[in-house]
Amino acid sequence: MPRQPDHWMWADACRMLEQAERLHRQFFQLGGSSTLQPAWEPPIDVYETSDRIWIFAALPGVPADQVTVMLDHNRVVIVGLRPVPTACRNAEVVRMEIPHGRLERVIDLPARRLEILRRDLVDGCLHLCLRKL
Repeated sequence: MPRQPDHWMWADACRMLEQAERLHRQFFQLGGSSTLQPAWEPPIDVYETSDRIWIFAALPGVPADQVTVMLDHNRVVIVGLRPVPTACRNAEVVRMEIPHGRLERVIDLPARRLEILRRDLVDGCLHLCLRKL
């Protein structure tokens, strides 16, 4: 049965709006900190089990010593810095799709007490394991 044009056009429009919103959050939104410095938001995945919350944040090119994770009640704040590669500092930009500079991501979670059990940066991905108290 052929798809109806109004259905697929609507689905395509919704998909494009979601993509535009994600790009806007990643590149143009100010972080939620009190410094109000421009920051990009890394994409995340959040999973929940009965006793844990797992958060994975894509932080390509961000050194582990440049990442800070804070837990404030039911809010996780990830702050960091992705430097421009040293070899490229004096180069002309031809195309830049991977964000650099200050990053900040605020993740609101269901109200409950949490503690950080594990924090690992593996292959450009931050792995956080939170234990529900």
